[in-house]
Amino acid sequence: TEMTNQEEVEMQISELDLLSSMFPYEEEFAVTDQLALAELKHYAENESAEVPSSKVQFVLNVKAEVPNASVVEFSMACALPFKYPTVLPEITVRSSLLSRSQQIHLNSDLKTYLMQNCSGEPCMLSARQWVKDYAAAYIDKELSSSSMTTASAIQAEVTTFTRLWIYSHHIYNKQKRKNIIDWAKELSLSGFCMPGKPGVVCVEGLQSNCEEFWSRVRRLTWKRILIRHREDVSLEGGGHAEIQNQRKFSTLEEKCFDAHGARGNHMDLGQLYHFLEEKGCADIFQMYFGVEGH
Repeated sequence: TEMTNQEEVEMQISELDLLSSMFPYEEEFAVTDQLALAELKHYAENESAEVPSSKVQFVLNVKAEVPNASVVEFSMACALPFKYPTVLPEITVRSSLLSRSQQIHLNSDLKTYLMQNCSGEPCMLSARQWVKDYAAAYIDKELSSSSMTTASAIQAEVTTFTRLWIYSHHIYNKQKRKNIIDWAKELSLSGFCMPGKPGVVCVEGLQSNCEEFWSRVRRLTWKRILIRHREDVSLEGGGHAEIQNQRKFSTLEEKCFDAHGARGNHMDLGQLYHFLEEKGCADIFQMYFGVEGH
C-alpha cells in the first residue's frame, strides 16, 4: 500500500529526532536548513498546510578507522525529498582524502546499496553505518575499470552538445507548458516550444541537461510523445563559449504561429517552416511532417 504524505512526513520527523538524540553534538549531526525542518513539522501538524517547498538538509559526520590505525573523517551531506522514505534520500559523501574519481565511485556504490536495501524504510542509520564500514577502503582504491568509466563518462558528458527535437500529439495543458519553460531555464537549455496540435519542442544544451529534461517531460502524461530527431556534437573543450557557439536559439520560448481551426489550436505550419528556415533548421521540418516545406 502507498504511504500517505502525512505518514512519510511523520517518519522523516521521527528519524531526524532519533538522529539528534543519538548524535547530540553539532560536529556529528547538524540540520543545515532549519526553515525546511520547521515547514515539515508545520505540515505534519496541519493536514491543510502547504507542501514544504524545500527538502530538509543536514550533515552527518562519520569518523572511520583506516587499516594503519589513523582516523579519517567523512561528511555525508543529506537531503530528504518530500516523499522519503518512499523515495531514496540524496546523500553525497565527501572527504579531503578522496580523489574526485574515488568520491564518484564511493557515492555510486552507496546509492546502489540504498537502492537494493532501503526502499520505503528510513535508512539514514544504515547509510551512515555503510559509510563507517566501507568508505575508508575507497581512499586507497586504485582506479578500477568501473570508476575509470565513471570518470571518463563525466569527461564525455561535459563535452557533448545535444539538440533534441521532440514531437507530441498535442500540447495544450498550461501546467505542462509552464514545466517545459521552467525546466529548460533551470537546466540552461535554449530552443522553443510550439503548443497546439501537433506539439513541437526543441531543446539544446549540455547532453546531460537535455537528457534530464527529456526524462522529466516523458514522465508527464501524454497521448503520444517521442524524440523525432537528436543531434549530438562533441566539443573539444566544452567551455561556455563553445556551447553558446553551437546554439541556434538564444533562450527557450513558446512560439505560437497564427492558430486556426475550431479550437484555435492548429498552428500554421508554413510559419513554423519559415521560423525553422531562419534558424538554419529547415531540414527538420521534413523529419516532423514528412513533406518538403514551402
